Amino acid sequence: MPSAPAALLFLGLCLSQGVSAQPQTLSKPVIWAKPSFMIPSGHPAVIWCEGAHKAAEYQLLFEGGLYASERPKSPGRVNRVKFSIQAMTSNTAGQYQCFYRSGELWSQPSDPLDLVVTGLYDTPTLSVQPRPEVTSGENVTFYCHLDTATSMFFLLREGRSSRLQRRHGAVQAEFPMGPVTRAHGGTYRCFGSYNQHAWSFPSEPVKLLVRGGVGDPTFAPTEDTSSPDRRDAYALTPGAEIQEGPALWDHTGQNLLRIGIAFLVLVALVVLLIDDWLHRKRPRDRTGRASGRERRRRLDATAPG
Repeated sequence: MPSAPAALLFLGLCLSQGVSAQPQTLSKPVIWAKPSFMIPSGHPAVIWCEGAHKAAEYQLLFEGGLYASERPKSPGRVNRVKFSIQAMTSNTAGQYQCFYRSGELWSQPSDPLDLVVTGLYDTPTLSVQPRPEVTSGENVTFYCHLDTATSMFFLLREGRSSRLQRRHGAVQAEFPMGPVTRAHGGTYRCFGSYNQHAWSFPSEPVKLLVRGGVGDPTFAPTEDTSSPDRRDAYALTPGAEIQEGPALWDHTGQNLLRIGIAFLVLVALVVLLIDDWLHRKRPRDRTGRASGRERRRRLDATAPG
């Protein structure tokens, strides 16, 4: 029957192997566009993809198919790459996703990024009723009109909007809003579109001023007051909200956790082995001392008087 230390050693090895054999999962990357998800026709754009620190390769998907592949210039230190679009057209407008490889593992695709080209159609006009200056608690409606018949309209607040509004219409669309608070105040523009990725020129800006009351950010878009490098991922689904990338969890941390657990198991095993050795050593020492005393008695007994 195996001794206790041997059994514990076997158990520790099984535990450490089980921990190291757990399937690794890679966090999905974050994707965003600069200078914005809206790019005027003919202007350049950059799509950024950020993954784990040990990512060796990034791939960019466009409408579900492979668009480009990039490798970090300094693998292990740089955890993002950029994909450049020289001139934005209707052919490069659409939905993008990216993913990355670390070792032999590929991550899941990122959340979708809808890249829009603007400036393809006539310029719409935007108005607000009952007036541009209202009191908190009133209802207002934005009207976006385009002489050239279209199929879709978008209303967007300048700066950083937390919500993009979309309405279907032939020559005009209504965007009701309210009861408004001071947080609804701001500068708005609208666009006409034949599809969700190809938009008209922007309308002239309309500024909404809300007097009285206390601003409540839960009812309205908020401005971007962070650094220019803030990620700007956008999915153009009805009532879509800007998707902020969560903090990326580097799978290296998972490996460090495995190593730490294995180390603790080994330390515990070493302690148990030392303790078992000490327990075995004490009886031997007692036996050795007893044998020494017995030999000395025999010698004393046989010694001449």
